[in-house]
Amino acid sequence: MDLPNTAHTTQNGASGTHVTVVPTTTTAGASPRSTEPATHAASPLPATTPLGPAPAPRALTVSLVIPAKNEARNLAWVLGEIPDCVDEVVMVDGRSEDATLLMASIHRPDIRFVAQSGTGKGDALRAGFASATGDIVVMIDADGSMSAREIPHFLHFLTHGYDFVKGSRFIAGGGSLDITAFRRTGNWALLQLVNKLYDANLTDLCYGFCAFHRQFLDLLDLTADGFDIEAQMTVHALKAGLRIAEVPSLELPRRSGRSNLHAIRDGNLVLRSVLRDRQRRHRARHALDLLHLPYTGRRQLATHHG
Repeated sequence: MDLPNTAHTTQNGASGTHVTVVPTTTTAGASPRSTEPATHAASPLPATTPLGPAPAPRALTVSLVIPAKNEARNLAWVLGEIPDCVDEVVMVDGRSEDATLLMASIHRPDIRFVAQSGTGKGDALRAGFASATGDIVVMIDADGSMSAREIPHFLHFLTHGYDFVKGSRFIAGGGSLDITAFRRTGNWALLQLVNKLYDANLTDLCYGFCAFHRQFLDLLDLTADGFDIEAQMTVHALKAGLRIAEVPSLELPRRSGRSNLHAIRDGNLVLRSVLRDRQRRHRARHALDLLHLPYTGRRQLATHHG
């Protein structure tokens, strides 16, 4: 069955703002087709060189980073969902007191463990990112709320011209079986703030299914220790001018155990993080104005409905 799929691409540049709307189709269960010009999908290497045939492009390797603390009962399902396109699985253990490490080893013998030195989801993810060796880094939770089977959708756009890809629960093809009305309202309010401050048109903010080219890790400049890491990644990707794509994702209920997320506390944490980054941006612009230097940057965002 074919489902409608539209892509909205926004480009900001010296010549102004250009918006392109491209209708495509997506087959249910398959990765959305690229809406980029052929130059993005084609190999960056020419077919021949003065010395003969050009070498084939090197296949990009993929690292999956999973922060975990006392998630032993969820790991059989989480690890069993990982597709073959993932080359390396890095689990950051937050000093688990249950059988998390043993269960992970049983169900994924090649898994690589990283011991978390600090506390918090952001601290764990930063440790995992630093240890990952793949060209592309993907992050998911260990509670079973995200299916790794969606990873090929993210990789599709990372290999067709995009730098940072994030899941969205609020575009066609996505959804949530877990979010409460209160959390939905908070996410919407924070999203409107970020879209206003950064002239963006994102559809989801506080969702931790993301993927990016590892070469941009330093540009993301991640410092968050808690659940605000997800919003900080997106905001810093916008500030860095990375080309961002959103793809539909279905958030599932936690399979077992209790979440460490606290809507009010962590919502306030995200709000402070967004406002702090905005103040830093203003200070940077003011410094450039004093030096009579141009302040330039680009933001490109595509939202794909599947």
